[in-house]
Amino acid sequence: MGCSDDPPAIDGSAQVAPLASAPAAAPAAQAESGYHVVDTFNVGEYTYVRSLVLDKKKGSVWVGTSVGAMEVDVATHALLGTYTREHGLANEYVFGMLIDSQGNRWFGTNGGGVSRLSAEDEWQTYFPLHGLADYWIYSFVEDAKGDIWIGTWAGLSHFVPKTGKFTTYLTQLVNEWVYGLGVDSKDNVWIGTEGGVNMFDGSQWHTWTHDDGLGASNENNLPVSINTGLGTRSRHDLSIMAEGQSTYNPNYVFTLLVDPEDNVWAGTWGGGVARFDGDNWENFTTADGLGGNIVYSIARSEDGTMWFGTSGGLTSFDGKGWRVFSKQDGLLDDHVYAIVPADNGEIWVGTRSGVTLLSK
Repeated sequence: MGCSDDPPAIDGSAQVAPLASAPAAAPAAQAESGYHVVDTFNVGEYTYVRSLVLDKKKGSVWVGTSVGAMEVDVATHALLGTYTREHGLANEYVFGMLIDSQGNRWFGTNGGGVSRLSAEDEWQTYFPLHGLADYWIYSFVEDAKGDIWIGTWAGLSHFVPKTGKFTTYLTQLVNEWVYGLGVDSKDNVWIGTEGGVNMFDGSQWHTWTHDDGLGASNENNLPVSINTGLGTRSRHDLSIMAEGQSTYNPNYVFTLLVDPEDNVWAGTWGGGVARFDGDNWENFTTADGLGGNIVYSIARSEDGTMWFGTSGGLTSFDGKGWRVFSKQDGLLDDHVYAIVPADNGEIWVGTRSGVTLLSK
């Protein structure tokens, strides 16, 4: 939960740190057809990449890391700038990011609340003092009205830019630890939590759990856990989770995506990825071709291919077949925490050892 002593909001002009060194040389591309690795780069000594977001207007990708955020040019892969606490971020461990319809850049941090860099390059940071549910921020989504929904570890916050006001939902959720967020064509908000999936249609709340078909059965006979490890906030640190003992909790929805057909894809902790068509859940696991049954991230490219970041590499699914990309194929690491398809066809992949780029 948020601490009682809330620091004041931070406002100021954006500054950009000096450019870092050029990306590391990529390994040789695969000889086979289809996607292959075309470039890789790390982000410093602590190379965890937790989030990626595409800025379509600027033609850049923002990279959220354990040591700040960086902006990279899509076409040239050149580093455009880095952002740390010194430049306006409330905390340098960036979990979630969003670029909204107005060009504002939102950063969810690990213990520092939300930082927003406006289209005019002005910073503002929000804390529980301003109505935000918590300091620990995991995800964002923008609805059709331009409102911002924020996943925190103490509930779901709803921010209305026109009024500058927050509303927090807690008791309505199946679990207060909110991870994945999505919005469907009817402007319903979908919420992935550590206890299942919620949907809010503006007036009523709906819930789905493993009892309703969410998440596959425990095919690997992993230890069953109601949480992912240590029982404190530190259990949500990916560096700990990646190194710790694997456990099984199909209700723990780590990531969520709503596709253009309004299918809801939910990545679970040990139960693979689940797809909801509005009536039923269908689960996919390593037995089907998924790289790992712990699913950290989900994305969809323009050609309709689904991409899954797992504990066992990057997996693509084109509706017909599966393919897994691992370190043997040139990935920097097999733990894939973030994915974003770029407009030029490249797939940007964030791992615990940096960023890998794939292309056809």
